[in-house]
Amino acid sequence: MKLSRPVKGFTLLEVLVALGVLAVALGAITQSIGSSINNVGHLKAKTYAHWVAMNRVAEHQVMQQFPNVGSEEGSEEMGGNEWFWKETVVEAPLAANDFSINNVRRISIEVRGTKDDAKPLVTIMTFIGQPIK
Repeated sequence: MKLSRPVKGFTLLEVLVALGVLAVALGAITQSIGSSINNVGHLKAKTYAHWVAMNRVAEHQVMQQFPNVGSEEGSEEMGGNEWFWKETVVEAPLAANDFSINNVRRISIEVRGTKDDAKPLVTIMTFIGQPIK
């Protein structure tokens, strides 16, 4: 005749270990979600900044004017925010074999979220040739 009954359920130690593992897992998940939310905001800002820079390039292409050498600054509203751009135009002569072409300009466009940002969110560089008349 058996006197002991089979034990059903978990011991207190098993429950505490399971809760500890669950707490660590939930902490890691929470940190991962927080990091993802921060990344979404940064990617959204970079996307808008890229669009602002590409709009400046498109303006040069549509105007079909040869840009003057120098710098220009301005701002543009997009996505409910004001974006600050700085455009620098330099001569970019092309040399091939024995001749040189001086009718190309390099345009560098930097876009920042605020005027005081030390580092731009986006920098785009493009080349524009003198329109043929």
